[in-house]
Amino acid sequence: MTVPVIVAAVLVLTYLAYRVLYGTDTPKIKGIPEIPGLPLFGSLIELGENHAKVAQGWAKKYGPVFQVRMGNRRIVFANSFDSVRHLWITNQSSLISRPTLHTFHKVVSSSQGFTIGTSPWDESCKQRRKAAATALNRPAVQSYMPLIDLESYVSIKELLQDSKGGEIDLDPRAYWQRYALNTSLTLNYGYRINGDKDDALLKEITDVERGVSNFRSTSNNWQDYIPLLRLFPKQSSDANKMRIRRDIYMDKLLAILKERIANGTDKPCITGNVIKDPEAKLNEAEIKSICLTMVSAGLDTVPGNLIMGIAYLASEQGQCIQARAYEEILKVYPDNDAWDRCLHEEKVPYVTALVKEILRFWTVIPICLPRVSIKPIEWNGAIIPTGTTFYMNAYAADYDDTHFKDPFKFIPERYLGDVDGTPHYGYGAGSRMCVGSHLANRELYTAFVRLISAFKFTPPKDPRDAPVLDSLDANAIPTSLTMEPKYFKVGFKPRNRALLEKWIAGSEERTRELM
Repeated sequence: MTVPVIVAAVLVLTYLAYRVLYGTDTPKIKGIPEIPGLPLFGSLIELGENHAKVAQGWAKKYGPVFQVRMGNRRIVFANSFDSVRHLWITNQSSLISRPTLHTFHKVVSSSQGFTIGTSPWDESCKQRRKAAATALNRPAVQSYMPLIDLESYVSIKELLQDSKGGEIDLDPRAYWQRYALNTSLTLNYGYRINGDKDDALLKEITDVERGVSNFRSTSNNWQDYIPLLRLFPKQSSDANKMRIRRDIYMDKLLAILKERIANGTDKPCITGNVIKDPEAKLNEAEIKSICLTMVSAGLDTVPGNLIMGIAYLASEQGQCIQARAYEEILKVYPDNDAWDRCLHEEKVPYVTALVKEILRFWTVIPICLPRVSIKPIEWNGAIIPTGTTFYMNAYAADYDDTHFKDPFKFIPERYLGDVDGTPHYGYGAGSRMCVGSHLANRELYTAFVRLISAFKFTPPKDPRDAPVLDSLDANAIPTSLTMEPKYFKVGFKPRNRALLEKWIAGSEERTRELM
């Protein structure tokens, strides 16, 4: 072998080694600060389990927008309120697509397809999103209030019963996970799982969707960033098990709906309307995508925020806010008819502000689902090229002290009066923000008006049952995409038991045909 051949071989091997150790899907972007990283891993090790908090710290040194090498992927992080607004809202037509990731897209979603929110942008995604947006706009959501009436009264009735009228502290998590999930199931399939909070199917869906959430996470799947790790099968094997379990109930739910349509016993619902519409432009795979979206979205935002809102209001520091909310409800509804009226109107500004502060304070998706640019985007003179992946650090943006005064304090009053523009990033932002935000807002508002009217929340008798209130530390699974609140208990003391039982009976009578 001649010297030139040896030199050429060394150069080729050196180049290949460099590509493996330092190469990325997108070249380094000029004019955007870069976080130093290790060979092969980039910044994955330093990012650890809590990407949102680590990136928030980096932003103080490198500025609100920087690029990070995560394995062989180059990611642009936005970490301030204004930078997210510029990239996600001002440039929303350019930042509209999604990347495909190995674990979620190629393993978990290999049989049922992608949810609307995780789909790359194309004509099919556009049609699916349009169908979902039509079914979840403000007028449509108002027509769904009987379902929220049903699910909220069922959970509050069980809280009253299970607490023995306020004598026993309760863990509220399962009650409100069912509230959100059953609302989504009824909207999508026209029927609910008619069981208690511990129903086996409800528990299976909740457990699996939480597991799937881990495989959508930015921090739990290193094989998405380092292809060599795909040679080790455990993570893909675990993802495949979740896929199989999810297939069972997704196929079952859709089969029940189709059977009811064939028998003429179905009730109006989103998927049923699509199936029966001769002019519908959605195929079977696209229908499954809508079903997946409704089931998974039912557990993404509402339960975490509702549960942590209860936790805070029950705490020592939350007592005055809870008292203020109750006073404001009585001011608007001095005749004690808030229970029914909240189904038709949203007229208690303090509760609306309370919901917004809960959505900000517990940003239950700290790092939002990633975006991919379809056009170049400018940031402070730098041009970020087409095809770049972006991560929104919604946690850092919602705790940005240049935008929010005292961001680490829970202050509903910050949302009283006029609030310019986007109040928070609890639903993401821009063209691909949560399509169900109107529904989620009504679910949260109605639940809190009814809960606060029904009960005084108190700290648990046993201090060991007290909730963790820090928005990140409260997450039982730090690597999950969405928050899974840690175990805690709360006291539910009826304010007026006779009146509460009257309200419950009224809702029970109204919603009997929905059961």
